[in-house]
Amino acid sequence: MPEQQQILFMQIRILRMASERFCLTLKATAELFKKFDVLRYIRECFGIFHVEGDEAVFEDVKAYLKAKGADL
Repeated sequence: MPEQQQILFMQIRILRMASERFCLTLKATAELFKKFDVLRYIRECFGIFHVEGDEAVFEDVKAYLKAKGADL
């Protein structure tokens, strides 16, 4: 599978996981991710993220959001 497709799949999985864990709609989660440029962050960190499980990636994204000032 091409890397761009792998990145897209990871972005979608983490978006859905965040929606569930933060008790937000997918739309609200997508808006949060857009505001803090999370999809770019996942794309740029994919080299490390692709060897980690989704749980570890989610925890990293959550820490990134908190560091950027997101109210979770």
